[in-house]
Amino acid sequence: MTKMNVSRRSALAGMGALTAAGALSAPAKAQGNATLRWWSTQSVPAQLEAYKFQIAQFEAANPGIKVVFEPTSNETYAAQLSAAFASGQVPNIVTHLPSFAVTNYWRSGLLEPFNDVIKMVGEEKFFPGANRIYEVEKGVYGGAGIGGTAANSLWLRTDLMKKAGIDKAPRTWDELRAAARKMQGGGIYGAPLPYAKNSMTSLVFICFVHGAGGRVFTPDLQIALDSPETLNALEFYKSMRELCPPGATGYSWGESLTAFVSGATATGLYTGRVLANVNAQNPAIKDSITCETYPTISTSVPGWTFNDFPSIFIPKAAKDMAATKKFAAHIFAPEGYIKQLHAAPGHVLPVLKTIAEDPKYYDNPIISKYQKEVKLMAANSAAGFNLGFETAQHKPNMKAGEIVNSGLLAELVQRVCLNNENAKTALSETAKKIEAIAKS
Repeated sequence: MTKMNVSRRSALAGMGALTAAGALSAPAKAQGNATLRWWSTQSVPAQLEAYKFQIAQFEAANPGIKVVFEPTSNETYAAQLSAAFASGQVPNIVTHLPSFAVTNYWRSGLLEPFNDVIKMVGEEKFFPGANRIYEVEKGVYGGAGIGGTAANSLWLRTDLMKKAGIDKAPRTWDELRAAARKMQGGGIYGAPLPYAKNSMTSLVFICFVHGAGGRVFTPDLQIALDSPETLNALEFYKSMRELCPPGATGYSWGESLTAFVSGATATGLYTGRVLANVNAQNPAIKDSITCETYPTISTSVPGWTFNDFPSIFIPKAAKDMAATKKFAAHIFAPEGYIKQLHAAPGHVLPVLKTIAEDPKYYDNPIISKYQKEVKLMAANSAAGFNLGFETAQHKPNMKAGEIVNSGLLAELVQRVCLNNENAKTALSETAKKIEAIAKS
């Protein structure tokens, strides 16, 4: 889902704005010609246009250096990067992967420290703590955030709520389920939760474990999944199956997003990409959508926002390292960075406080129209977490990526919610398998 940002006003002026010494505006010194490869999971047409702008500005300022953009996806990046690392044919820059992927690759010794790039951008320009999740060793950063997300925001159709006599947004699971039931009918389903064996189901279910007041791991990274809270999460998730479209058994992020945007569901669970997609694809409902923090089991359990901390990192084996780091810093240059954020307004939120305070960031019709929603998501993402960093008390979980990619949590959802297996047995077996991964 997930995450990046890029270039500047002009080859020299924008780069100079990033560093007092003007280091970013001077052409990179590379022996002969260099070609830098940039991978990202984010590549919708508007984003591609922003990337082209950023690349063109960088190439103009750095003769002899060419940048090639190569898209990947949330579901395939793990296999593609595995093959790249194995062959030694790695990209120079990778963006928009979740933070746990960075910690996983760092643990395997595959990444270049990102400290130099952070300094080139300016440490003081990042929101406080924005890169805490990337501090893989004391004082050493394996990557940085390129944006923030509020991936499990609850999207609502206010017109359908009014028609169903619902006068306020649901705050608890019971209220959510009741609201979804009232709004379901006439070809419209209540919610687009995923039940497929994929990363979305795993990641979304982690949100529900926290929404029940539970944890996957304790702060010192002992397995905590096998708990009454997780059983409650499974029970609720199973109860929602009848309120989701039949195709939810195959849903990943794209299908879940489309279900709400198209009007097939009354509620949604997604990032701020909903805003641009509704305005472009289904403008009839553009004045009838809003978002809230996703409900929890009770008002006594605080919301837990899933921020996959869209990342930027550099493989250690990348060629032309000096030029690579220069381009990585260039991605944060104001003009291009804002242009990239505007390509998916509200979806990827700025990690630089200097950008969040820049009036030019709000000079976008969607961000301006939905300021309330964008500001809520920005606040939630800033306080967000994920499996690699479950709470402020948790140690970084270096095995988070392996656990998500194992599919065990999604398989647990399928076993209980689709196959009607005994929840306690399935949970116990799953917890033991995840514990084995964590200890391997």
